[in-house]
Amino acid sequence: MVYRGPYKVRVEEKERPAIEHPNDAIVKVQLAAICGSDLHLYHGMMPDTRIGHTFGHEFIGVVDEVGSSVRNLAVGDRVMVPFNIFCGTCWYCARGLYSNCHNVNPNATAVGGIYGYSHTTGGYDGGQAEYVRVPFADVGPAKIPDWMADEDAVLLTDMTATGYFGAQLGDIVQGDVVVVFGAGPVGLVAARSAWLMGAGRVIVIDHLDHRLEKARTFAQAETYNFTEYADIVLEMKKTTDFLGADVAIECVGAEADGDFLQHVTSAKLKLQGGSPVALNWAIDSVRKGATISVMGAYGPLFSAVKFGDAMNKGLTIHTNQCPVKRQWPRLFEHVRNGHLRPSELATHRVPLEHIAEGYHMFSAKLDGIIKPLVVPTAA
Repeated sequence: MVYRGPYKVRVEEKERPAIEHPNDAIVKVQLAAICGSDLHLYHGMMPDTRIGHTFGHEFIGVVDEVGSSVRNLAVGDRVMVPFNIFCGTCWYCARGLYSNCHNVNPNATAVGGIYGYSHTTGGYDGGQAEYVRVPFADVGPAKIPDWMADEDAVLLTDMTATGYFGAQLGDIVQGDVVVVFGAGPVGLVAARSAWLMGAGRVIVIDHLDHRLEKARTFAQAETYNFTEYADIVLEMKKTTDFLGADVAIECVGAEADGDFLQHVTSAKLKLQGGSPVALNWAIDSVRKGATISVMGAYGPLFSAVKFGDAMNKGLTIHTNQCPVKRQWPRLFEHVRNGHLRPSELATHRVPLEHIAEGYHMFSAKLDGIIKPLVVPTAA
């Protein structure tokens, strides 16, 4: 898959990736996915998304080749690869902040490296391809447990880990009212995970009925379609005795509906980091002294967030790209014990050669799509 400009992707033949460093591995991709944050790239919303770049930060596969220094992997191993690229030894990695690794991205004042996510995150080609180069192969990938299904494994490389991390950053305590903005895959996992952390009530807000239905069945959450209310913030106040929620988890990000000017300035001029609509709703919907967890992907530039309101309400805001591998030990147990089944959110399987149609379907939210997987070849 290669990017050819906003709303334009296609399949092309590229050079097979090669070992560039003794710590590299080459992985033959068996299963990948299209992420909601890939749509920000597809829509031209993220700076420095270059023509010819290959997207895809959720993938699993078989090790096809290893560099001379790789000790933990061998050719033929089935591996799941976290979306973070990290060295494992820098100041940040030593503290488990793998998403903030200081050695894998020239723009490392902010995020570390990410597969297939523009040159602001290092310019690494991603896994929506037949083969992908995996740097620092001894510290990033993990062998897929024999008991784990492939469709669960691929969805643990970002979507599930990020949703779980979003709930974790909410500092949920027993009985909390938790409101999740966005019923995409990450929001659905965050809502389900909130119960695991002791929430007493979970509310999900979106505008697509098929996603809200999934929030009711997958996450057992109360749901609100914000298009049916004149003021969704007021509804959240009403349903919480006019106090507000204890925790809000923002899982929408740069393309929240409701701000035409933002879409123009972001897509055409790259002037903003993204629409602040969902984040501002979160700030307004919680009680004073509450916690907000921000999982939505934003660009690096200006967004008109109501930070003064957040300060005056005494809110705690937690956010980061998920350090995926840090979440895996507990998530593996949740999956093994049946508390989480990521594959329940996979609704479509798109052959790699038809990925342009997959992006269009996901972007336009057609056919009840929630999470599309990418398979190497047509059956």
